[in-house]
Amino acid sequence: MAPQSFFTPGLFEFLRDLTANNRKPWFEANRERYEQVVREPAQRFIVAFSPYLKRLSRHFVADPRPNGGSMFRIYRDLRFSRDKHPYKTHLGIQFRHIDARNAHTPSFYLHLDPDEVFTAVGLWHPDGGTARRIREHIVEDGSGWKRAVRSADFQDRFEMTGERLKRFPQGFDPEHPLIEDLKWKDFTAVSPLSESDVVRRGFLERFAELSRVGAPLNRWLCRSLELSY
Repeated sequence: MAPQSFFTPGLFEFLRDLTANNRKPWFEANRERYEQVVREPAQRFIVAFSPYLKRLSRHFVADPRPNGGSMFRIYRDLRFSRDKHPYKTHLGIQFRHIDARNAHTPSFYLHLDPDEVFTAVGLWHPDGGTARRIREHIVEDGSGWKRAVRSADFQDRFEMTGERLKRFPQGFDPEHPLIEDLKWKDFTAVSPLSESDVVRRGFLERFAELSRVGAPLNRWLCRSLELSY
């Protein structure tokens, strides 16, 4: 089967216009446009990625539902935010672990924003207990951790990124050879992309290949959290 295209330049045009007009009346007037160039292509992409995801792990889910599925809602949670703009100005698609109760578990992620396009693997913003379990597993299985994030293939495509502790984590040896890894607060790796990459035929296959290269990090994180992979 010939490679398909799912997303068009219209997606990024819509997100740019939404950034300039982030108000409910504008969005309601452009809801059909949103559905045509953002939501529906995302749902098709999620469905098409499902077979690739199953080859990586049958414990991660591709769910095309517009609410509660792999695609993040366009609506922002304003309850605790000073920024009262009602809509997100990016599209996020997250293929989560089947045992996930929230977004903060190992996942394969795609971020489409006019200012920043990337794919990511790993676990973003774990709570304190989860982060400690991961750090303890780094100490217990340092060689496995290094195989996951230090391979030439992984480092050629991905870069570990996120927030870090300024000092060594409490309860860990400050002289440990992996102390810089133990300082991570996020256990996430990112591979940058461009708008032209996303709208090109074959992007699904490229995303699948990046997910394959990043999968060792998710596999290792699942082991550290006693999740099936």
